[in-house]
Amino acid sequence: MPVKAIRIATLGGPEVLEYVDVEVGDPGPGEARVRHHAIGLNYIDTYYRSGLYKLALPSGLGQEGAGVVEAVGEGVTHVRPGDRVAYAGGPAGAYSEARVMPANMLVRLPDAISFETGAAMMLQGLTVQYLFRQTYQLQPGQTILFHAAAGGVGLIACQWAKSLGVHLIGTVGSEEKAELARAHGAAHVINYNTEDVVQRVLEITQGARVPVVYDSVGKDTFIRSLDCLQPRGLMVSFGNASGAVPPFALSELASRGSLYITRPTLFAYAATRPALEAMAAELFEMVESGKIRIEVKQRFKLADAAEAHRALEGRRTTGSTVLLP
Repeated sequence: MPVKAIRIATLGGPEVLEYVDVEVGDPGPGEARVRHHAIGLNYIDTYYRSGLYKLALPSGLGQEGAGVVEAVGEGVTHVRPGDRVAYAGGPAGAYSEARVMPANMLVRLPDAISFETGAAMMLQGLTVQYLFRQTYQLQPGQTILFHAAAGGVGLIACQWAKSLGVHLIGTVGSEEKAELARAHGAAHVINYNTEDVVQRVLEITQGARVPVVYDSVGKDTFIRSLDCLQPRGLMVSFGNASGAVPPFALSELASRGSLYITRPTLFAYAATRPALEAMAAELFEMVESGKIRIEVKQRFKLADAAEAHRALEGRRTTGSTVLLP
């Protein structure tokens, strides 16, 4: 059956996104066909579009969505036609009205969570789950540094940290974004355009620095992030919004007190079905309990995906953004 979808034939800027007709067939063994009601927009999508992350062309784009299962292939038992589902990860192709995809990526979406919320929360919410609960297990009373605190991941992180009794220092680029981060639970906010991040962290922590920094910005913040860490602290580099971190000498870690560094991905943490289900269950509980509010701040038609990418890369978005078929 023909559906509308976004495809790219070449790498480049938002202009390479094409809104076209594609054929979607029946699911094969281990697969399911999902009719999307909402699609998540994430910064990682721009990495694939630009070529920062490898993608075989021509290709679809997008790794997150929510909708209804239309059909399942042989061997699929954990979801069935009519189920409300959401997912993050798997092959690119979420920017579409419907798609056939590996069924093991799908989790059932609770009735209390809308399709828009489901599409907006999966990649970002599961990211915060593994960052805070697995990569580094945060403890009540700790103070941490989290860059881009007013973005989609950041606003979830502010709320999750507060629920854990953790004092989150968030960095933002404007006073408007600072207010947003504070309203979502950030204990302290630093405007990196008007304040010295390292100096402010030293002031807030009374010279102690922080045990862990979560950095999705990359090139522009990397060294400053290292300078904010305590001896034997952990640098968690989980994104490259300003560009890839350039090669650096390991002596940079030694000179700052035997620092640790990790470059995690959601897909490594959610690599097995039991792991994915456990992570999703905790995220759903946090949302259903009201401890975390997922705020969809921007909505674009699927046909306007290029404009959505321009807004994202121009740092004109806050919170979460969805594409609507």
